[in-house]
Amino acid sequence: MPFNAKRFIEEAIKSIKAQVGEGKAIIAVSGGVDSTVTAVLMSKALGKNCVSVFVDTGYMRKNEPETIKEVANKVGLNLRFVDARQEFYDALKGVVEPEMKRKIIGERFIRIFERIAKEEKAEFLGQGTLAPDWIESGSGLRATIKSHHNVGGLPKEMNLKLVEPLRELYKDEVRQVGRELGLPPEIYNRQPFPGPGLAIRIMGEATPEKAAIAREACAIVEEELENAAKEGKMQLPWQYFAVVLPVKTVGVMGDARAYGYTVAVRAVESLDGMTAKACSIPPDVLESIANRITRQLKEKVNRVVYDITSKPPGTIEWE
Repeated sequence: MPFNAKRFIEEAIKSIKAQVGEGKAIIAVSGGVDSTVTAVLMSKALGKNCVSVFVDTGYMRKNEPETIKEVANKVGLNLRFVDARQEFYDALKGVVEPEMKRKIIGERFIRIFERIAKEEKAEFLGQGTLAPDWIESGSGLRATIKSHHNVGGLPKEMNLKLVEPLRELYKDEVRQVGRELGLPPEIYNRQPFPGPGLAIRIMGEATPEKAAIAREACAIVEEELENAAKEGKMQLPWQYFAVVLPVKTVGVMGDARAYGYTVAVRAVESLDGMTAKACSIPPDVLESIANRITRQLKEKVNRVVYDITSKPPGTIEWE
């Protein structure tokens, strides 16, 4: 039976009302389609008894806080903004192992949400968890591919009850729900962004310096590919971004020796995120991306490579 977004919305609202009752909830909002759809569903179900919370971790996309506020205004969310950049930088200092990063980030989020929930007198936490999140995080006989921060990264002890209305859905179905809810296309068609943010697009220690590099490099990749798609050079990929590698290589700046980081470009086609195929990006577009990254991040990055690995054997994100 094909997925029916209208029926799902009706059932989800009933389920949220039944679970939360007369209680109050806060909703973790990142600006992506999953959390935004969750926030709108819960707002419809609970009205004033829910508060959307955006946490700036310091690992967000370029201009993301401003974008989040615009999104909240467009869809009528009651948004609370939390600047937790230093808290996350401190928690991840010296951490290089990917699974440890995800678990630390997951726990930090929960502790912050617990503080906010106490202030708001809320007992419930809404999350935009999807089926791939808990499938890849492993449970029972399933192998752990990577611990998603909102599943495998959750601490064993927490003082909030989870509300996850999208838990059995895949990304394509969530987009249908967003469209049915009347969200703008720029929201329900927005490319996926990982909950741990740029921290897992930085191989090795996710320092503030590397976060700034990843933020600018990702913005360049997004802008160049979106412009290329508008010009008819290619189709816009399902997901596209940059990754900062943990090694430096020798390069040349003017007539002098340079020693800078390597950035990898990643762009894939997928339907639900469970499998993905690397995109074929026109050489002139890749050249433009490389030129901009090395020019705008001069003395930081001197080499750009392109990842042509599909999923499997790779994953979409590098960590």
